[in-house]
Amino acid sequence: MSAIIETKDLVKEYPQGETPLRVLKGVNMKVKEGEFLAIMGPSGSGKSTLLNMMGALDKPTSGKVYIKGTDISTLNDNQLADLRNREIGFIFQFFNLITRMAAQENVELPMAIAGVPRRERKERASKYLDLVGLEARKHHRPTELSGGEQQRVAIARALVNEPSVLLCDEVTGNLDSKTGDDIMQLLKTLNKEQGKTFVLITHDPAVAQNTDRLIQIRDGVIIGEKKLW
Repeated sequence: MSAIIETKDLVKEYPQGETPLRVLKGVNMKVKEGEFLAIMGPSGSGKSTLLNMMGALDKPTSGKVYIKGTDISTLNDNQLADLRNREIGFIFQFFNLITRMAAQENVELPMAIAGVPRRERKERASKYLDLVGLEARKHHRPTELSGGEQQRVAIARALVNEPSVLLCDEVTGNLDSKTGDDIMQLLKTLNKEQGKTFVLITHDPAVAQNTDRLIQIRDGVIIGEKKLW
């Protein structure tokens, strides 16, 4: 399987007085097509910083990030934004839905940014809301939906531009355990039946155990890796 994302000697520092705070310390890793991968570590381990680098949301201090073979340091801001919108879907802990928009409109938004025609936007939004089991709730606003339903809308929104990889940051962290289990089952189904590639950032061993491969990170360094299935 080819690597969708690869990092080489990835270092990230933040200014902190005379001595910069080094959050990532030379991280080398690959995400292969069709994988269901967890990156697990305690708070402050660098896992969310790594996710931001992999998703081209932030730039490394040194080292390289390749997305589908492209060295993203060679891209300008507009090219990076286009690559993110086309190749990467993001699913966050706090859903990040726009409260004044119905579920359907929230899901349509990435397509509007990508310039997809209005009729196709509506058709694809309905398709993906149906895929996550929310077709009947598409006209409801986020405030009218449960936490699990809001996360399903966020998943549909992440899928709708049909990205190469979905990056998930503590995707069950704002949900009760039963709802969290349901969301994990949905992601596993999307991985197995739709062939979607997932990277899950988590501090929860129960979430990590549901994935195919686990990378453990601590203090900005990968300290272990194992296949789970």
